Amino acid sequence: MRAGWSASALLLLTTFYPSALMAAVSGETVYNAHCASCHERDALKKMPAARILQTLDSGVMMPMAAPLGRDEREAVAAFLGSPGSGVKLPATAFCHDRSVKVSDSSKSVWNGWSAGPGNTRYQPAAAAGLTIDQVRNLKLKWAFGFGGDLTSFSQPAVFDEQVFAGSSAGVVYALRAATGCIEWTFQATGPIRTAMLVAPLSTGHAVLFGDQAAWFYALQAETGKLLWRRRMDPHPAARVTGSPVFHAGVVFVPVSSWEENFATQPGYACCTARGSVVALRVGDGSQIWKSYTIADTPKQTGKDWGPSGAAVWSAPTIDPKRGVLYVTTGNNYSPPSTDTSDAVMAMDLATGRIAWSRQVTPRDIFSGCANCFESTERGPDFDFGSYAVLVSAAGGRDLLLAGQKSGVVYALDPGRKGEVVWQTRIAKGSSHGGVQWGMASDGQNVYAPIADGELLRVPTRMMDPNDGGGLAALRVSDGGIVWQSSPARVCAGIPGCSPSQLAAATAIPGVVFSGALDGHMRAYSAEDGKLIWDFNTLREFSTVNGVKANGGALNGGGPVVANGMVFVNSGYDHFGSITGNVLLAFGR
Repeated sequence: MRAGWSASALLLLTTFYPSALMAAVSGETVYNAHCASCHERDALKKMPAARILQTLDSGVMMPMAAPLGRDEREAVAAFLGSPGSGVKLPATAFCHDRSVKVSDSSKSVWNGWSAGPGNTRYQPAAAAGLTIDQVRNLKLKWAFGFGGDLTSFSQPAVFDEQVFAGSSAGVVYALRAATGCIEWTFQATGPIRTAMLVAPLSTGHAVLFGDQAAWFYALQAETGKLLWRRRMDPHPAARVTGSPVFHAGVVFVPVSSWEENFATQPGYACCTARGSVVALRVGDGSQIWKSYTIADTPKQTGKDWGPSGAAVWSAPTIDPKRGVLYVTTGNNYSPPSTDTSDAVMAMDLATGRIAWSRQVTPRDIFSGCANCFESTERGPDFDFGSYAVLVSAAGGRDLLLAGQKSGVVYALDPGRKGEVVWQTRIAKGSSHGGVQWGMASDGQNVYAPIADGELLRVPTRMMDPNDGGGLAALRVSDGGIVWQSSPARVCAGIPGCSPSQLAAATAIPGVVFSGALDGHMRAYSAEDGKLIWDFNTLREFSTVNGVKANGGALNGGGPVVANGMVFVNSGYDHFGSITGNVLLAFGR
């Protein structure tokens, strides 16, 4: 192949003269050698080849693509993706009046991962603007398509009539809540998985979010202009999956990594990435502190490294009364094991010093590296993907609630260094089971979606269509099970479908919302768990921005409720789940 050929030239060659490219570099060969173990080709066919190439060159896949030559990256992008550079939005997708107004006095707000303090994901009646009877009659108001995407997993922020939404293409949109028309857009470096967070500035407001390349951004909410951006960690596997939280002029950013997946590459020296939290001043992005979940710097033993892991996958929880924030941590990637993995941890708000850590599953060492350490050292992969929920139980006693992939929900005492108050098993648990992305609580009960799915590898990697799912309500005071709903069974004949409920739950008075990998968004009675509303997102939608879009698996972030509307992302391409690229808005 001639050096310097452009991606567009290669796309033309692939489309009209495929033998010319295949004679030099086989994209199929590159895919089979470097990509097939993690990515299904059928899903990637929906993505423009130019988008894939951008991801390999400078986006979230850059670390994995580093060993590939430029010609190999171009060839595999052309082999996997569709011709063209992506979707151009028509003029009709934009608002006639493109002014953006954010008010600190807004009464109907869902800002960041949770609607209120404590990460309860509970929206009070006045802000929700919905009763249980109105939920029974929710109707689709509009759909917004994310062009060329396979996943829709960035939870929007809502301020009355204003919506800020991110996409897996790295595009941030300011939308009008009533109609979904676009006010401004911004292009980030990598896919955006975090929730959008809005914080006040000395003049105006900042939209805060992180991307899968570990960059963190502040945009002017009123204009979409970039104010600043900072890299949260220099490690090539680092990323920001957990949503940021704001307190007293400071934004706290959790840092995770996917180095346990890097370890699937033959000869990879596993592992050196550590989870952390970074505190930044919102005004200028300057760092106040950075605290690692593992204090010891990884050291080399033979060809491998450790300790590593203990990623922070989810949003921190702020406790102003005690002057700390709480994070939950993932498993270790490599030996030696640490006592801060699979734990709930308290960090000092001012300094980041670890005040205490409560581990619930010791010696959980897990990564994709089959030969990095003895099989007898390998753990069950029961880490925390979900966040800690801070609530006040009967008598005013504060409790931290955390659901684990083991299938156990824990209540810890934050005033006694995380002492376990109660623990209740609601599911069998597995590496893809138990509680995945989080619970909701109305103060009386905590509502835990049950994943419990098993990953099948024959004939292709996908979740078991006959396993997993359900929703459990537990009393906050003692962990007793109030009710437990049965999983739905609607997956017959639907490729990639699973009843598993991994997505975070959301609650309003009398109602609990929970999505599933089967593409259904369901609402349950908080009193007895009976189904009161069900919307199947597995369909094509006519979108307000003219983009071809369809729904898919519901995973990651949960629904957002504010001002009489419910906003739901649909589509998730992980583990063979059903792809999708749509944001849905429901109303009365």
